[in-house]
This record gives sequence, C-alpha cells and structure tokens, in this order.
Amino acid sequence: MRAAILCGGAALSACSITGLGLGHRGPAATPPPPAADAAADTLGTGPVKVALILPLTQASGQSPVGVSMRNAAELAMSEAGANDITLMVKDDHSTPDGAREAVQAANGQGAELILGPLFAGDVRAAAEVAKGAGKPVIAYSTDLSAASRGVYLLSFLVEGYVDRIVDYAASQGKKSVAVLAPENDYANVATGALQQAAAKRDMRVALIERYKPGAAAASAANIAALGGQIDAIFIPEQASAMPEVARALTANGLDSRKVQILGTGLWNDARVLSLPALQGAWFATPENAGFTAFAARYRAKFGSDPTRVATLAYDSVSLAAALARTQGARRYSEETLTNPTGFNGADGVFRFKSDGSNERGLAVVQINNGATTVISPAPRSL
Repeated sequence: MRAAILCGGAALSACSITGLGLGHRGPAATPPPPAADAAADTLGTGPVKVALILPLTQASGQSPVGVSMRNAAELAMSEAGANDITLMVKDDHSTPDGAREAVQAANGQGAELILGPLFAGDVRAAAEVAKGAGKPVIAYSTDLSAASRGVYLLSFLVEGYVDRIVDYAASQGKKSVAVLAPENDYANVATGALQQAAAKRDMRVALIERYKPGAAAASAANIAALGGQIDAIFIPEQASAMPEVARALTANGLDSRKVQILGTGLWNDARVLSLPALQGAWFATPENAGFTAFAARYRAKFGSDPTRVATLAYDSVSLAAALARTQGARRYSEETLTNPTGFNGADGVFRFKSDGSNERGLAVVQINNGATTVISPAPRSL
C-alpha cells in the first residue's frame, strides 16, 4: 500500500495519509527484531532531509519501543516511496543530552524537520537546539508542557481524551460528576482538564477524591456516600491499576447501571475491558480500524507486533514525505503544519495548533461483554 496525501487548492486544504485509522492495543507487543545499524540509520534517497530522533537504546540496552518506532518509520517510507525525503534516524539514548546531540548532528547534516523525541525531557532538550536553528519539531511526548510554538506534539494528549468524554457525557444529560483519581502526574493533568471541561459545559464537579496506590477503597466509599447527588464518575487511572479500582467500585455498589463511569483512552486494554464493574463504562479513544490495519502490515514486514506508539512515527514520517512531495518550499512552514483542516493518518484525523498542542478526532466507546462498542464515532474531519 502506498501512503498518499490528498491536497486541494493552491494552499494545503486537507491531507490524507492513507493507510489507517486506529485504536485497540491488541495483544501485548512482542519485541521487534533489531533494525540494521539502529543507532545511525538512513532511509530513503529524497532531496529533503528529515531527522527522526528515537530512544533506540537505554541504560539497560536496546529499547523495544524505540526500535518498533524505527520499524514503523521504515514501513511508512516503503509505502510512501523513498524519493521524497531522506530520513536520518538517530538514537537519543533515552536522555536529554542524547537528544540534544542528535539534533545538533541532524542540523549539521541539513535536516529541515525534526521528528521526535518521545520523552518530555528529551523533547525539551531537542527543542532548544532545533529552535536555535529555526527547525520545526514534531514530537511524541504526551506532556503538554513540552509543546510550544514550533514544537508540535503528535501524541494523544490526556486533555483531548477528557474534553471528548466530558462533551459526550454532557450531551447525554450528565449534570454532576465525581472524580476518583490516583495521586500521580497523569491524574493531576486529567483532573485539571476535567474541571475545565466540566465548567465549559455547566457540569458540576461534586467531589474530587485522590488515593495512593492500592488505597482506592476509602475514596470510592466517599463517592458512594454522595448517592443521587452525582450521575457520573470520572476515573483517570492506568489499565494496570484498574482491577484494584474495580474491586473498590464493586465493594461500594458503584457501577454504570447506577452511575455512569467515565475514563480515558488508557482503558483501551483487555485488562480493563474484562472487568465486571466496568461493563457499561464510557471512554474516549481513537477508533480501532486504523491501528488494526497498521499492525497487520507491520507484522507482515517485521514478524512481530508493533508497540502502540509506533503509529506516531508512522504518521509523522508519512506526513513529512507527503508535504515534501506536494508543498514545495513551504512544506514545513508554520502555516502548512498548522493548517486548520488538518491531516488524516493511521490514528484518524488530527491537526496541530499554533501553541504546539493538537486536536484529534476521537470516538467514544462503551465497554460491553469484554469488548468495546462505538457509541459516538470519531469525526472524519476537523
């Protein structure tokens, strides 16, 4: 399959990186085979040079996540054709210093665009160097504080998940929500986003209960004591911790037959979908079709399952190649990258905002019988 970009008019009006759409995590990713010369790799022979900065190695050795993302980039190049860009793959060794050095080397080799890194601290270090050279960055961190003008995040941001699920819950008549959240950074961001989203939709935040790992029961009891004062509970918890949280919900008589349970895309995981207390729960997530198709093509090429974030590398490389093919000298300008019509990739539609954040087309799904059912489809355009 050849990835293509569809653009209309003299200016970039819409770009469709065909190939996918997204969503489920599927089986646990198996370690990918190592890429040849993974630490310093070049893909393609095009005239436009683009750098891809990945955590190919870490202190303990090879990083399966980094190598899977590198393989996804190779898949994107093979489908887009190798004549538009030369992709220079560089290892940041999962450190800020490594990211800084990788971007310095890429600048010296004439890179026009920096893709990556993955981790927030590495993104900040890379951005310092890239901004000094006037090069835009499309990075993969989920930490919105790493974004800025010219440093765009392609990742799935918790703020986007929260905004989508609150908007849907409000559209379904939900008026009062309680928050059951762990004491960690992800939940800090999610809780703040929930308060902002609820205020915009005149939804009351009746109670915010925070708990330490393994101690959700007392907080769930406090929420249960609210009784009919709430019609929804928002739980921004990781999949690995949800079995314990589900036990706390069950012990306190809380389930979606009585009060609507809401979550984020972290719940798109078999460990969550199988929990009895979560049947009927709603959460925002990309739709499944695109990732399923991407994973099948990746598996056929590399003989292993991709990590979930591999589509970020795939989409960003596909986009870089498509813009090089169609947009001439303005290919990586702020005007082009922040075109309000956005782009359509493996994980659905997305667009970059001028502050470096993004908007993505997300679906709302309901957990039923250990699987998900789409109850509000992801938009096909923004």
